[in-house]
Amino acid sequence: MESRQVISLNISIISYNDTVNRIVELGKSAQPAYVCFANVHMIIEAYHNKSFAEKVNNAALVLADGMPVVKTLKLFYNQLQERVAGMDIMPDLIKASERHRLKIFFFGTTDELLDRIRKRTEQEFPGVNIVGLYSPPFNKPIDSDEYVDMINASGAQLVFVALGCPKQETWMARHSHKINAVLLGVGGAFPVYAGVASRAPLFMQKSGLEWVYRFFQEPKRLFKRYLSTNPLYIYLVFKTRFFTGIK
Repeated sequence: MESRQVISLNISIISYNDTVNRIVELGKSAQPAYVCFANVHMIIEAYHNKSFAEKVNNAALVLADGMPVVKTLKLFYNQLQERVAGMDIMPDLIKASERHRLKIFFFGTTDELLDRIRKRTEQEFPGVNIVGLYSPPFNKPIDSDEYVDMINASGAQLVFVALGCPKQETWMARHSHKINAVLLGVGGAFPVYAGVASRAPLFMQKSGLEWVYRFFQEPKRLFKRYLSTNPLYIYLVFKTRFFTGIK
């Protein structure tokens, strides 16, 4: 798979439609694999933590989730790359799972959100085979092999994972080789799909300003993250492009 480096991560160069098809094929193969959706937050996490960067870069696909990543690929390499956002691809993969008769599992978030996700999926895609929904309790170690055994026993082929970055990527990297499915770290797609959070207007999505919309939805949670990641990302892009050079 062709890729281009953006600061700390190797972003897969692949169209949106080819991504859906590739993930479906991975699911059909029942071979261990995991997919990461890279945004500014993840890139900066990987910049600070080389071990985390290695975990993400070992994924079958590292997708350009955010428009800033897409625009950086254009700036660095004149590379035209479609945005492949977890919030967009999750419903498309559920639809594809119905068509290809793939078994799906939702892992993470809360019982309330999982119930909303189940109801929406069953209403919009009645032929989808949901073989599991599970919210790991906060008082239990996330690395328990019990979860691996649960997913394997279900026969799941696509596993949507929502544990938050960097927790979900770390969990997928540690356990993917033991799970006979493709793991998808879609994180923030769960509340959007469940209908408890809304997407930014289309013009904000396309212009790279979706983060502003999200900030006004959750200012207390996102203020510290954006303050520490966004300015550093801009600095590193500027430094790499005009002083360090593209390797």
